[in-house]
Amino acid sequence: MNRAPAHPATQPVRSRRPLALTATAVGAGALLALAAPLAASAHVTVGPNTAAAGSYATVNVKVPTESDTASTTKIELDLPTDTPLSYVAYEPIAGWTVELVKEKLPKAVKVGDSTLTEGYTTVVWTATGEGIKPGEFVQFPVTLGPVPDVDKLVLPAHQSYSDGSVVDWDETGADAEDPAPTVYVNEAPPADEHGGSHSAASGDEHGSDATEASATSAAAQPDVLARVLGIAGLVVGVIGLIVGALGVTRARRGNGAA
Repeated sequence: MNRAPAHPATQPVRSRRPLALTATAVGAGALLALAAPLAASAHVTVGPNTAAAGSYATVNVKVPTESDTASTTKIELDLPTDTPLSYVAYEPIAGWTVELVKEKLPKAVKVGDSTLTEGYTTVVWTATGEGIKPGEFVQFPVTLGPVPDVDKLVLPAHQSYSDGSVVDWDETGADAEDPAPTVYVNEAPPADEHGGSHSAASGDEHGSDATEASATSAAAQPDVLARVLGIAGLVVGVIGLIVGALGVTRARRGNGAA
């Protein structure tokens, strides 16, 4: 009795499936490795993110452009009015103009031996050219003081793009999606807070070389969370390769046994 020949499409169909699963796993791993660091580090932040009460702290406002099609053309940094700063200075940055906005305070506030009725409320950086293009970031150094004796100094930022959109970095809390740049004074910064945890020098009247070096060091620190997520993505891809290879081998063995 003659046996009917196997259907010619049976063998290829068995081998394609593991290959497709492998490609899917590798693609997912690659996307996780690439996208996770971007999502974790693309916030507007300040570094160093700690300062001593009473000091004149120099911090860098780090502004990355998240958009793939538009450039950052303006950054507005809100300063506190309930604990006002009597001194604000900036470092000139090529391609940008800076405005220090000083206004009447909602109520008079005593700072040291002085009573302030007006104070700095906003720092505005405006691009004179193309601004910060996609994939780029710029750091804007600014000195603030004297730092008030508070838990933390919340500095909401507003990022304007060339397409007219505005992103408000003004949220607080552990689950904030658009967290406000924050300088921690008496409160310890969270372990995963961006911007580093170096303290600003407290003995220099208007900032110092040590403070600036600390700011540079903090800005250069790697994003630990981004690295962990990136490695996790690569691991997923490797596991996908192994699973796919095992599937192909088993399929071939099964075809050979048939």
